[in-house]
Amino acid sequence: MITTRHALIFLLASLLLALAVALLPWGQVEREWQAYQRAYFASENIVGEVAVRQIIPRLGLDGQPAGEARAELCLTCHIGLEEISPSHPVETFGCVICHGGLGLALDKDQAHTGLRPNPADLSVAPQSCGQNGCHAGHTDPSRNHLEQVTRSLQATYAGSIALVRYTFGAQKDLTPHFGIMGVVDPQPLPQTIPALAAFALTPDSLTAETQFAQNCLEGGCHLTEPATPQPYRYRATGCAACHVLYNDEGLYTGSDPTLPRDEPGHPARHQLTTAIPFSQCNHCHNRGNYSLRGMTFTPRPDLPPTAAPLPATMPPEGRRLREYYQPIGQFTLCEWELDCIDCHTQAEAMGDGHLWPDQKTMQYVQCRTCHGTLSEPPATARITDPNDPALRLARLNGRYSLAVGDEVIVTERGEKLGSVQQRNGQLVQFGKVDGREYNVPLVQGSQCQQQPDQQESRYCHQCHAYER
Repeated sequence: MITTRHALIFLLASLLLALAVALLPWGQVEREWQAYQRAYFASENIVGEVAVRQIIPRLGLDGQPAGEARAELCLTCHIGLEEISPSHPVETFGCVICHGGLGLALDKDQAHTGLRPNPADLSVAPQSCGQNGCHAGHTDPSRNHLEQVTRSLQATYAGSIALVRYTFGAQKDLTPHFGIMGVVDPQPLPQTIPALAAFALTPDSLTAETQFAQNCLEGGCHLTEPATPQPYRYRATGCAACHVLYNDEGLYTGSDPTLPRDEPGHPARHQLTTAIPFSQCNHCHNRGNYSLRGMTFTPRPDLPPTAAPLPATMPPEGRRLREYYQPIGQFTLCEWELDCIDCHTQAEAMGDGHLWPDQKTMQYVQCRTCHGTLSEPPATARITDPNDPALRLARLNGRYSLAVGDEVIVTERGEKLGSVQQRNGQLVQFGKVDGREYNVPLVQGSQCQQQPDQQESRYCHQCHAYER
C-alpha cells in the first residue's frame, strides 16, 4: 500500500532526477575560458592542463602587501599573454592594479566590469599608472612621469592652439592660454606657463578655431585622441602612444588566445618598451601636411594608404629615409641613420614637468650638443650618483650600458644623454633601438667654419644636407 510519505519521496526523487538530466548538458558545455586554453595549447603546439589559473600578486591595490583577497583569475582566459615589462612583473602587480575589472570573475562581462583597457590613457592614468608610489607621488621629480606627460607639449598642444588663435586674431600674441586639457604647473620657470585652461569651442569661436578643432585636434594625432583607424596610423593613447609598439596593420602577433590576429587596432604585443623605433613615432608624425589657411590635413601621396605598401624586404635605413622625409626634404646623415629617440631626449618627448609655450623654446638638443662648436667641445658630465636618472634610463632601455664613473654628454638644460659616452678619448653614441655604435665627429678639428652663434641645427643643414 502506497502511503502519502512514499508518494512524497517518489515525487522528490523524480524532481531530482529531472534536474540532474536538465543540468547534464550544462556540465558538458565547454566554458569560454576552456576554449581559450585549448586554442592556446594548439597554437603553441604544447600539452597543457585546462584549468583555472590563479595568481596572488604581492602588491595590494593600495600599494601595500596583498593577501588572499587579492587573488586574480585573469590569466585563466589570457593564458599566454606577454608580461608587460620586467619592471612590472605579473607576480608582483597582477592585472587589476593597472587594468581594473573584477579579478575573481570567470565570466567575461563580469570580469571586465570597470575595466581600463588602456590604463595609460590620460583619462584613467591617475587610477593606474599614476597611483601613489608608481609613476607619481615621488619626492624625486624625475619619477613623476604622469605629471611630466600631462604637462608636455605632446599632451597640451598649447603652442599650436596659440598659433592658430593668434594668426586669426583671437588673441594678441603667441603666449599660450589654452591646452587640450586644463593643467597647472605649481612651480613655473620664467620662460614657461603657470597654467592652461582647457580649449573649448563657444558660440563666439572663430570659424578657423572650429575647423582647427574638428580637423586637427580631433584628427587622431594627439595623446588624448584615439588613432585614425588606418594602416600605418594605429597606436594607443596616453603613455602607451609611445611605449606600446604597433605594427603597420595594427595587428596583434602575441600569444594571448583572446585577441584575434586579423582584427586591426591592437598593439603588436602586450609589452612596454623605451626602445621606441622611428616607425612608432611615424604613426603620428610625418604622415602629411596641415594647411593653416584651410585647417585641413593632406596625407602624403608617397606613403600608404595613399601609395602602395612599402616592401617587407626594404632595409630599415631605406624605409627610414622614405618615411622620415617627404620628397625634396633635406636632412643630415645622422638624421637618416639614427632613430628619433637617439636625439630627442626623454624630457623633450615626455616633458619635464613644466608647461612650455612651444617646441623651440623647450628644445633640449641641437647639433652642437653632441658635436660642439669651433670654440668649445660638447659639454660632458661624469656619472657619480648611483641613483642618477641616466642610470635608470639605461637599465630600462637595455640597448646600451652605463655605470658610475662614465662620462656622458649633457644638454644645456642639464639632462644627461647616457647613450653618448666618452670611450678612450672618443665620443661614441649607442643606438637606443638597436644598440649600434657610432663615432661622433667634433666640429673642432674639422673643416667647418661656422661661427658658434650660427650653429643651430638649421644652419648645419646648409652644408650637411642630403636631399631625398
